[in-house]
Amino acid sequence: MLDSATIAIFAIVSVGFAVLLLALASLLRAKFRDDVKETVYECGMPTQGDTEIRTNMRFYTYALLFVLFDVETLYLYPWAVGAKDSGLQGLAVIGIFVGMLLLGLF
Repeated sequence: MLDSATIAIFAIVSVGFAVLLLALASLLRAKFRDDVKETVYECGMPTQGDTEIRTNMRFYTYALLFVLFDVETLYLYPWAVGAKDSGLQGLAVIGIFVGMLLLGLF
């Protein structure tokens, strides 16, 4: 059983490691500015007009459907592997899970 001191030490070490790596990256990076680095990246031509475009809502819907079915596959595969051991209770739990996903789909 983990006590709060172990969790606190783990959190301190994790944050310290992240801060150490960011400080090290800050010290080792190139510090000079160059005109070439400040130019337009993608096509080399300055933009004209508004560069923000509206994305069609279909793409967001496809992305949400992908996430929905990805999560379903992520949780259904381990259940399917151990389906014999879980019995009727496991079937009920996965039925509730799939029902919640279907509710989210509708």
